[in-house]
Amino acid sequence: MSRSSVFRFKGRDTDAQATGQRLSVRTVLTGRVVQRGESLSIRAELIDVRSNRALWGEQYNRKLQDILAVQEEISTEISDKLRFRLTGEERKRLTKRYTQNTEAYQLYLRGRYHWNKKTEEGFKKGIEYFQKAIEADGNYAPAYAGLAALYNNLANYNFALVPPDEAGAKAKAAAGKALLIDDTLAAAHSSLAIGAFQWEWDWSNAEREFKRSLELDDSSPSTYEPSPSSTYHWYAHYLMSVGRTEESLRAGRRALELDPVDLANVSHQGWYYLFTRQYDRAIEPLQKTIDMDPRFHIGQWYLGLAYEQKGAFQEAIAQFQNAIRITGGRPSMVALLGHAYAAAHQRSDAQAVLDQLSALSKEKYVPSYPVAVIYAALGDREEALARLERACDERDSWMDYLGIDPRLDVLRSEPRFGNLLRRMKLQKK
Repeated sequence: MSRSSVFRFKGRDTDAQATGQRLSVRTVLTGRVVQRGESLSIRAELIDVRSNRALWGEQYNRKLQDILAVQEEISTEISDKLRFRLTGEERKRLTKRYTQNTEAYQLYLRGRYHWNKKTEEGFKKGIEYFQKAIEADGNYAPAYAGLAALYNNLANYNFALVPPDEAGAKAKAAAGKALLIDDTLAAAHSSLAIGAFQWEWDWSNAEREFKRSLELDDSSPSTYEPSPSSTYHWYAHYLMSVGRTEESLRAGRRALELDPVDLANVSHQGWYYLFTRQYDRAIEPLQKTIDMDPRFHIGQWYLGLAYEQKGAFQEAIAQFQNAIRITGGRPSMVALLGHAYAAAHQRSDAQAVLDQLSALSKEKYVPSYPVAVIYAALGDREEALARLERACDERDSWMDYLGIDPRLDVLRSEPRFGNLLRRMKLQKK
């Protein structure tokens, strides 16, 4: 179970049994931490979800500087209480400390907190705190891995806030530094895999790094991101891009098993059906993510794509408008609306979106791929292909789906389109 999924319940007045049932887990650890100056008071309790009975409880009164030791102590006591049959390697991973520096650890946690907001401001704050954690301890591998994952997010098509060539290079450097410090940190291998897949298009290296990450840790509720669940999620995307659809479905389902309330994992089931062109089947899991969190913009725009491909254009337009509102007018979301207008033969509205994106491009990064699909829907093949070629030069992560995106079917017979597939090694020469 990922930290972000569990932290959705942070601070809520919800009983442990109800929370455990929602998370589909057998036990729930509840806790309250009170800090007074340099003193910490921690109350932890382990609850059996089926019986609502306390299996274990303890009060810890420590100094702030001892927080890492307390965390290790709690982990060990719980594993002993539940009689987990841990291998030596698993026990080592459970209690491993990546830093002895309490300040670095706290700064890292602050970085995680802001990053998990998944907003532009949150990303900026996350970078700031990860860098401060590194300043406090230059050998703190998870802080470098966190930076790598965050930079990957910044350039990914879901956010598209920074050009991929800029963010991708920073992500690769940070992941590489993490692995120089500790080459057994699964999260760093996962970040390398995501970069190799999304904008380097080094398919063999991407798969090698995904497999290495999962070989090191394929199931733990990791504190470090990308977690095993997240790694399976992105591995599923990779497998879809290279046409291994059944393997993609299995990897996506494994991610969901590990973290059944993670919105990205739930929505990915819809994504799978979108790109295997089973649009009716895509709608239910995507609507589920919106029911879970109406502000999850990814579920909104995925659902818009499903409606669009079904020809339900007004429903699609409404979903894209929701995504634009939630993200504060993010250009990649605006472009999705433009394509829906073009597909619905609302040409003047589509042109207005193109004009808006042109104006925005003078102020911020506007990815070329989603602009290309607008031109494709308007019937301007020449401009659509030119924009796709630019997207390839920019290393736009949307290009990963060039071989399977139904919105580009109109261009597949074009020689220039085939050249793009060959450039990306998505088609045999």
